[in-house]
Amino acid sequence: MVAVYLAGLDPDVSHHTFHILHPAHMLLSSIVTAAMFRLHRGGAGTSIVVGLVGAAGICTISDIVFPYVGGTLLGAGMTLHVCILEHPWLVLIPGLVGATIGALTRCPTKCPHAAHVLVSTLASLFYLIGFGILDWLPMFPLVFVVLFIAVWVPCCTSDIIFPLLFVRKGSRRR
Repeated sequence: MVAVYLAGLDPDVSHHTFHILHPAHMLLSSIVTAAMFRLHRGGAGTSIVVGLVGAAGICTISDIVFPYVGGTLLGAGMTLHVCILEHPWLVLIPGLVGATIGALTRCPTKCPHAAHVLVSTLASLFYLIGFGILDWLPMFPLVFVVLFIAVWVPCCTSDIIFPLLFVRKGSRRR
């Protein structure tokens, strides 16, 4: 995070970087969500739907809503930019690809989850920089809290809680 600050990135660069990281976050999140559901329930088609829906909603909350609210609470003039409404192809295509990968490969979820959390942290940070807070290092402790909440709550919900909501008790596949 400090390296990003020291690089003195222009808000336009941060804005464009966010538009790379947010789809990457969608891809990784939907892999894990679909794989977790598939691991416990089966059904590739249903796993793809659960992976896509879980990732689309929860990544928007993580990368956009929480940083927007957090930046606003910190006094920044934040701009609300909801990618799924403004350019849905940017998030839905990576989400669909990721959900398909997760459902069809039955990939282990630990590595994609770790990458998902890292990319989510960067996406949330670049949203803060690209859509509001330019000089965030003096507020580092508060920005850290915003990022922690923006990543931890939604990402754990997306990767663990959301897919398991659709699993019937005792239906784990072996």
